[in-house]
Order: sequence, then structure tokens, then C-alpha cells
Amino acid sequence: MAKILVVDDDPSFNEMLSSYLRRQDHEIEQAFSSQSALAAFKTKSIDLILTDFKLPDMDGLELIRIIKDEKPDMPVILITNYSDVRTAVTSIQLGAFEFITKPVNPDEMLLTIGQALQEKTTSTAAKPKTIKKASGSPEYVIGTSPQSLDLWQHLQLVSPTKMTVLILGESGTGKEYAAKMIHEKSKRAKAPFVALDCGVLSKELAASELFGHIKGAFTGAVQDKKGAFENANGGTIFLDEIGNLPYEVQVQLLRVIQERKVRRVGSEKEVDVDVRIIAATNENIAVSGSQSEFRTDLFHRLNEFELKIPALRERKEDLNEYIGLFLRQACNELEREVTGLDAEAQSIVQHYSWPGNLRELKNVIKRAVLLSTGELITPAQLPHELANGEVLSTTDTIADNAASIQNAINGTTGTDLKALQEKNEKQLILETLEKTKYNKSKTAKLLNIDRKTLYNKLTKYQIEI
Repeated sequence: MAKILVVDDDPSFNEMLSSYLRRQDHEIEQAFSSQSALAAFKTKSIDLILTDFKLPDMDGLELIRIIKDEKPDMPVILITNYSDVRTAVTSIQLGAFEFITKPVNPDEMLLTIGQALQEKTTSTAAKPKTIKKASGSPEYVIGTSPQSLDLWQHLQLVSPTKMTVLILGESGTGKEYAAKMIHEKSKRAKAPFVALDCGVLSKELAASELFGHIKGAFTGAVQDKKGAFENANGGTIFLDEIGNLPYEVQVQLLRVIQERKVRRVGSEKEVDVDVRIIAATNENIAVSGSQSEFRTDLFHRLNEFELKIPALRERKEDLNEYIGLFLRQACNELEREVTGLDAEAQSIVQHYSWPGNLRELKNVIKRAVLLSTGELITPAQLPHELANGEVLSTTDTIADNAASIQNAINGTTGTDLKALQEKNEKQLILETLEKTKYNKSKTAKLLNIDRKTLYNKLTKYQIEI
């Protein structure tokens, strides 16, 4: 039981929320203006504040600002209209735990209140401007661009539902992060989140990885094994690069979606599963469906709700927020104290096209932090491709730089025959990936190698896709 302050100037709505929360065993204080809310906040032992945005004497954002200045660890949840997404985003930046939209979904409200109270008990620190739901979970930047606000709005709408979601976007735009956010904001947040890259699944083992197998089902099956669907039971499964799923397995996946049952390879027994599916692709599988590469019926099953994540070049307004996030992460990991970019470096990153999107930006910032000798990143710490406006690969440039430093220390050039051959091979793979927009199946075909060989080389050369 918690003591919750409900702030709303509409007596009917205020009483409705208060009565509902009392039935959930919470103790309620009611306020009908910002001033009365502040009085209760200062004189009562409040655990959480639930406030409307539109109040007669002061808007909800100003109320949040005052509350957070006086008590940073006080969880505040803002109630706002569907159309006020910018207001809601601002509330998060001011320190609000979360916002919910009218008409209020009772289950969503209870889940959000529970998460806020749980976070309060485990930490007394103020909530950062980036969203971090739990220890070890990724941080998310909301962004301020119209494209990012639309994406955030759609995430808010679809997360509490049971709908299957198809996430579209170029490589490196953060499709898995979006999937994790949907899971964390859903009613399945406490259940498992299982991610599987369909691009690495061979035709022979894809069914086993997805649905499991029994001992003796095939050579090498020495014991029973649960598949990803059973491991995700009750929660969410994220199927990345769904367009690369072998056709035969597409048929099996379609049946699982329809029947909500899985059958392990080699078994006659069916197992019930309750799993929400989120799929992602960087290619147009709708077109593929008409060409019989991807089943049209499966596409429509997966595409109950479509999310399009824009490329970084399409939302440059968000660039500084992402730079700030990646800078903090890199400084924590590398134990450095870099505060930002100087004016010239800032201009370079602003004018670069970022073909590798957020993944490329993260690698560049991490490399620059490693090389930096002062508080600010300068052009000297940025890859020369940025200054020249060239396309920069999404490889781990830190490893490349470390090798260059080591060569300089050793007084060697690293141009022996084997090293030169590997360098040329790596460059060819990178160029082919760029031509195919980082589609691994098409890259393997153009290079005349199978996907398994391609993945081995990606690992060998530390190419992150």
C-alpha cells in the first residue's frame, strides 16, 4: 500500500481515479489545484504523485519542476491528452517517471504506478533524462524531432496491447532497443524478453532454435532443448532480420502464431505458448512476399502494427541527445572524463550523413573518447572519413586504432602478405554490405559465399551489424 496524491481540477475525474486506487488498497490524498497539491506534498507523507497537466493555477510541468527541485526522488506520473506528446516528453526530461494518456487505461496506470514505487524503493537518486527502467537495461533517448515524437507516441499506444509488431528500419537504427522498450512498457514487462537473430539461423537448425528439439531428433541432439518460444513463454520474443528466415520455417512460424502451440523437432507433443511477437527487418519483405521469397500470409500476421524507425540523417535534431548518451556510456566504460565536442568537431558530426545510423555514431564517440587527451573531443579524434564526408563503415574502429598504435610502438607497418590479404577481404565485405544496405543474405550471395561463412568473417574482422 502506498500513499498517492491525485491532482486534478475535474472533481468527477479526480474522484473516479481516487476511488479506483483506494480499491487497490492505496491510501489517497486529493488535490484540485497546484497550490493545494504543493501544500499536501509538503505536509503529508506522500509516496507518489499522479497529476493532470492542465490545472487552473499552474500547469503540470511547473508543478513537476517544483516537486523535483525539493525532492528529486519523488515519483511523479503525468496525465495528459493523446495529442500532447511534446508536453509528455518535456515532463520526462524534467524528471517525471512516466506519462499516461487519456482516456486512462486502469491496467496501464497500475503497472506504471507499481514500477515507479518499485524504483523508488531501490534507488534514491533522481531519475535521469534518459529512460532507464531497470538495472542493466538499455537507456533510451526520446528525441525532439517530429519523427521521433511520432515514434514515441506509437510506442506508447502499442506497448500495452497484445498486438504483433513489425519494426522497419535501416541497420543500426535501434530496432532491438525499440522492441525492448515495447516489452518494458507492456503488461509482460516482468516476463522474459528473448531476442533471436534470424539471419544467423541455418535451414537445418532454425526450427530447433525457435521451437526446440528432443533428444535424438537429429545428429548432435544429445538432450532435450527448449526453443526460443518456450523460453519466452509469458513474455515477448523479438525476431530480428525476419526476412532471412528459411521458407520452410516460415510455414512453421505461421502455424505457431495461429495455434499458439509449438512442437519440438522430433516430438509429437504440442506445448501451449503465450508469447507476444515483435519482428524486425531492414528490407521490404512486403515486396518479397509478392515474389514468393517471404510468405504474404505470414507478413500480414506479423504486421498487425507497423513501426518505422527513421534513419539518423532524417532526424538530425536528435543528434546531440544521442551524442550525450553515448558519451556518458563511453566515459563510464573507459573511465574517462570527456564532457563534449569542440565547435569544429560538432560541426563535422552535424554535417555527416551517418549511413550506419546510431551504431556508427556510438562507435565513433567511443573511439573519440578513447583517443581524447582533454575534456573536449576535437577533429583529431574523429575518423578522417567524417571530415571528408565519406561513408564510414560500422566496424569497431577502436580495435583498428589499437592495432595502429601497437604497430607504431613496435615500429612495424603491418603490411605482410597475410595482413594485406585480410585487410582487402575486410574492405570488400564492408563495401558489399554498404551496397546491400547491410542485408547479410544479399551480401553473402554477391560475395559467392554462404551465410555461415559470412558470419564467421564478420566475427573475425569485428564487423558489427
